[in-house]
Amino acid sequence: MQDMGFSIKIAPGVRVRASSRGVRTSIGPRAARLHVGGGRTGFSTGVGPVGYYTTLGGGNRGRRSTTTRRPSAGSYQRQLAASSAAAAKAEEAQRLAGLFQGLLDIHREAFQPAQPPVAPPAPAPDADAIRAHHRKAALAGIGLLRRRERAAAQERADRAAEAELQARWAEVQRMQADYQAQLDAWWAALLRNEPDAVIGTLAEAFEDNEAAAAPLGVDGDELSLVVLAPSEDIVPERMPGTTASGNLSLRKVPKGERAALYTQAVMGHALVTIKEVLAVAPGIQRVRLIFLRHAGADAYGQPKLECLLAGTWTRQALQGVAWATADAATVAQDTATELLVKLRGGKELAPLNLDSQPEIQQLLEVVDIEDLVSD
Repeated sequence: MQDMGFSIKIAPGVRVRASSRGVRTSIGPRAARLHVGGGRTGFSTGVGPVGYYTTLGGGNRGRRSTTTRRPSAGSYQRQLAASSAAAAKAEEAQRLAGLFQGLLDIHREAFQPAQPPVAPPAPAPDADAIRAHHRKAALAGIGLLRRRERAAAQERADRAAEAELQARWAEVQRMQADYQAQLDAWWAALLRNEPDAVIGTLAEAFEDNEAAAAPLGVDGDELSLVVLAPSEDIVPERMPGTTASGNLSLRKVPKGERAALYTQAVMGHALVTIKEVLAVAPGIQRVRLIFLRHAGADAYGQPKLECLLAGTWTRQALQGVAWATADAATVAQDTATELLVKLRGGKELAPLNLDSQPEIQQLLEVVDIEDLVSD
């Protein structure tokens, strides 16, 4: 909504590869592959709840049959087909309801805040195996009747075994301490917002995200990241409803309502990505997010990207949000300290005009999008 330039931080050497399978940040030897997934269960729309009810039985519940004729096989087959069709429709309605509710609940996912990592306990050496090994070696060549020699050899073996046990135990404890020191150093780097630690941690955390995301750079306690929007096909073309007579129907979703649902989904993906950042990287206080979408091919057949929104959110602004009741678009707009978004009719996302956004244009220049068509 603002017309001022939107600033972002892109770490030196960072390249972003976008493909039909997601988006990848290249940061030296480390890279993260990100994928797009599915939704959850339940149903309501952004313009009001939609409920439905159906039964699989016949509609003439109170009517009694007065015929005494044997029902025909054809009539029986038609009844079976009708029952099967009703069951299939009810099952499809339930599936669609789950998809719609999933789109509206994206931003409600919660993440456990990261905690200082603790190295696992050092494994104790196998004392019995070590003692058995030393005794076997010490008693080799000493006959069973040479009891005094065997007793002395066994005593020496037990002392050697105890010495080895102590040495092995000290070694595994040293290894555990070294590992804990490495974990402590990584945690301290994460708290200090060192770019390598933050970007590497987030690249790993984003691997299972439904909307592919990639960190771009860190500037103090601020993170810049890019999210690749799923296509509008994530919104089903039909939704469950009821006819005037109260029967179950699978009606076509009007264009405007479908656009509004897609807007809610995009805003939801933006918010849930930000929530994950703030949970995984405890030192980050501000997130700058760019939401891109594949926009087909240009006149030369080359793939192109468009920017759907850009915004900045702070950790403090997201505290106290009524996640359970507020919809994604409301939360995104009410909590952003900076937001560039274009909504046709107040509901439909439209690509941003980047003529006055040189830094976003710079981002598009470091995104390799050839895979969007080659895949």
